[in-house]
Amino acid sequence: MKREVRMEKDISLYLAGKIQKAHENPNETYWTEIEQDILRRALASFNVHFLNPAIRSDDLSDQRSVFGRSKLIPIKAKITLNKFKARFYQKPLFDAIEKDNMKRAVLVWHRRAGKDVACLNLILRQAIKTIGAYYYILPTYRQARLVIFEGMTMTGQKFLDYIPEELVRKINIQEMKITLINGSNIYFLGSDNYDSLRGSNPKGIVFSEYAFQHPSVYPTLRPVLVANDGWCVFISTPFGENHFYKLYEVAKNSDEWFHDIRTVEDTEVISPEQIEKEENEGLMSADMIQQEYYCSFQIGAIGSFYSKYLIKMELNDQIGAVPWEPAFPVFTAWDLGVRDSTVIIFFQVIGTTVHIIDLYSNDSVGLEHYVSVISEKDYQYAKHFAPHDIMVKEFGSGVTRLDKARELGIKFEIRTERNMRHSAVPNVSIMDGIETVRSTLPKMWIDEGKCRNLISAIRDYRREYDAKNKVYKSAPLHNANSHFADALRYLCLALPRCSRRGTTPEELDRRYREAVLGPQAGLPAIFRDDIPQY
Repeated sequence: MKREVRMEKDISLYLAGKIQKAHENPNETYWTEIEQDILRRALASFNVHFLNPAIRSDDLSDQRSVFGRSKLIPIKAKITLNKFKARFYQKPLFDAIEKDNMKRAVLVWHRRAGKDVACLNLILRQAIKTIGAYYYILPTYRQARLVIFEGMTMTGQKFLDYIPEELVRKINIQEMKITLINGSNIYFLGSDNYDSLRGSNPKGIVFSEYAFQHPSVYPTLRPVLVANDGWCVFISTPFGENHFYKLYEVAKNSDEWFHDIRTVEDTEVISPEQIEKEENEGLMSADMIQQEYYCSFQIGAIGSFYSKYLIKMELNDQIGAVPWEPAFPVFTAWDLGVRDSTVIIFFQVIGTTVHIIDLYSNDSVGLEHYVSVISEKDYQYAKHFAPHDIMVKEFGSGVTRLDKARELGIKFEIRTERNMRHSAVPNVSIMDGIETVRSTLPKMWIDEGKCRNLISAIRDYRREYDAKNKVYKSAPLHNANSHFADALRYLCLALPRCSRRGTTPEELDRRYREAVLGPQAGLPAIFRDDIPQY
């Protein structure tokens, strides 16, 4: 059965504005069937006439711009919202908000369960029934635009097409604001700028992908919802036992909250065969499947090394457009594969920040190919960093990869200890390297367009899960993500050697001691002439 809502409102002002536009631009005005029907009835019933077109007001409440005040008679219309048909598991949400008048709802629904389609239609129905401001909030403002305001469903239908044209008075593309003909406003917002929402007065809010939102956005808006008897709905897949999990636990233990959890086994929207195919093709790991399709709060973020850091970076706009700065040199960090993938990260050090501006990866090709890729780019290179196994000799030739790279024109940075050559990247344990990455990410900016594969890989770089004992191992899971994560780890470990003009930490320390103790600070006392002789 279709979930429908009927509207009976005074829409004469809306028609007044459209008639005025048609009078001035008859070839640029499109009339829907509903509008034509209402207009025919209006013209048949009343003595409607246009005033001078020069008398025009942008304020539709100025009814003289189209009709004489005594001639404007309210016209009633019924508009049916029938573009959305609620699935069986979505109907309880509408009943909870519309029939039971519940003010809080938490939905833990699996990926592709139709969360946003259902909640966009819910907020539309509420905006029609009660005039007010309504917020549709996603983790970031950019996501609100890309995912909902300009986004499409899996079938290719635009989300905003669910809103009948007859109900829309105005769409502000820049502000992502839709004004309905009854005066309600629907705003599409991001939690990354939650402070700007203080003092606003929404009647209803949908928090989409709340597990990935800033945890302070709901506490910021909660007082006004309580004050105006407003409602809110939280929808998301799990992401560890974070603020969304805690909110779900609150909902489960409260009679005033509606809560619902739906896995693919409950909805049957996605078949087990489809999920198995995604895993076999490497599109999703077993852990990610448990989190996204089976709504596990224990799987996923807990095993991820960097996911929570990436969320903070996204909220701080550290992932986006990061342009190349020609005034600064470019460094590269490599994860060299022999029989598997090679990953090259291109980055710049600007002040105390690290800008990752480019990425390249490939497999089953020789070192000559990567040298060619490096050479074809317009960057001015400073240093190249390779992993500690750069000294491994290639099978057959007996030449190290370091020497072969030098022959091809790439000089990897090395250090010499006891007459032995080593990569300049410190050979520390993987876990120590991971901690270095964690401490570096807060001062790192990553280009979202060129480095999408890197972002995706490090988000899903996680500990191996022991299904038998139901615990995570300490070591990371080795898969396709490992190559990107290793290259990032080498980058972070090499940063002390990336200061401009080749300044090393030892050189910085020497300069500091000379500035404080004098230029002869490094000499034995017997040879110094700046020490008093007594």
